[in-house]
Amino acid sequence: MKRGNVKVDSIVKLSEFIEKSISPFHTVMAAAGEFRQQGFEELEMCGKWNIKRGGKYYIKIYDSSVMAFTVGNVNGDIRLKLASAHTDFPCFKIKPNADLRENGYYKLNTEVYGGAILNTWMDRPLSIAGRVCVNDRQSGRIKSIPVDFKNPVLTIPNLAIHMNRNVNKGIELNKQKDMLPLADIVSEQLGNTGFTDRLAEKTGVQKEDILDYEMYIYQWEKGGYVGFDKTLYSSPRLDNITSVCACTQALIDAGIPDKGINAAVFFDNEEIGSRTKQGAASNVLPMLIEKIIISLGKDRQSYLDAVLGGFMVSVDVAHAIHPNAPEKCDISNKPILNGGTVIKIAANQSYAGDAMASSVMRMMADKSGTKYQTFVNRSDMQGGSTLGAIVSSGMPMRTIDIGIPLLAMHSARETMGADDQESLKKLLTCYFS
Repeated sequence: MKRGNVKVDSIVKLSEFIEKSISPFHTVMAAAGEFRQQGFEELEMCGKWNIKRGGKYYIKIYDSSVMAFTVGNVNGDIRLKLASAHTDFPCFKIKPNADLRENGYYKLNTEVYGGAILNTWMDRPLSIAGRVCVNDRQSGRIKSIPVDFKNPVLTIPNLAIHMNRNVNKGIELNKQKDMLPLADIVSEQLGNTGFTDRLAEKTGVQKEDILDYEMYIYQWEKGGYVGFDKTLYSSPRLDNITSVCACTQALIDAGIPDKGINAAVFFDNEEIGSRTKQGAASNVLPMLIEKIIISLGKDRQSYLDAVLGGFMVSVDVAHAIHPNAPEKCDISNKPILNGGTVIKIAANQSYAGDAMASSVMRMMADKSGTKYQTFVNRSDMQGGSTLGAIVSSGMPMRTIDIGIPLLAMHSARETMGADDQESLKKLLTCYFS
């Protein structure tokens, strides 16, 4: 079976986006680069904005979140349509004073970021990316420099089965002891060279000018097709770069709306609860939306009406039925790979939405000619949560959670259906249009 060109193009675009999105900072750079290339104007968070009808804009939010929006006719009531996703992924974050030299090995001290499936990170080629804050002596200010080591520089080695005979019966991994990455062999050549020295080399600054850093370990291996007929796609960071990529493309492809404001916002820190200044639980989104509306010459009444009459699609991945553990799925809602976009529903509202919001997305799917399916957790299992419920509790508007179905969510490498990315992008483009 041959893959359709449009579907292949969507996977190629996704693959390129994933390879760029190696930390939240790099994800924002990738999205901002796409918007900038399409004529979106960058705005600073602070200061007065001169927003015009027909305009396209984006705003970086503390470097690891970003919002982009397009403005149509804003006479009368403002129609507000939002899509949200997140820029972060479960991984490891490098601690300060990270250098560890023990038994002839050089390791780095790390902490786990988010709910990673730890054993999937072992015995893989790993790299490092993030940002370094330095003292810029010329300006006298602090400068933030993005960093990517690009090559595999770390690995987390498993313990051989001969030394751990029960490994296949299930072994609990200690995050502080078992998950520290190996970086090198202690040698005369290595000397006292430490992690900060490596950062100085990468940034081209003096070691003493480095003030602090936020560096993450990422899975270095690239994505690729799986299946005799290439029906599957396996890659790191499908959660949630699939959503960021689809929302970015949809906002661009939909063009300027006839009426109102279309916006896509990508938050950091979803994997650790969203309770940060750049997370979905902060007031940053309502503040920015209000600022947009005021910049268009409207008053607070117009802002409140836009929110109360608005709609948001919270886009994050969903669980597909597992081929070897189908009993973990709900007995009558069983999302499959390549079955189309998943509408996520939860009685406890861990997924936002009601019948009206769900109906809107079903109509959008029919209109766009794309498939959809539903996900509900088993009644005896607790599932995850997304941005939808968090944002809509602070900005009360109709909200629905959707996303593509995945296998092995939060693994170092996840699996999706090769057709589903195009389906999601097409649905979101129809929504914005």
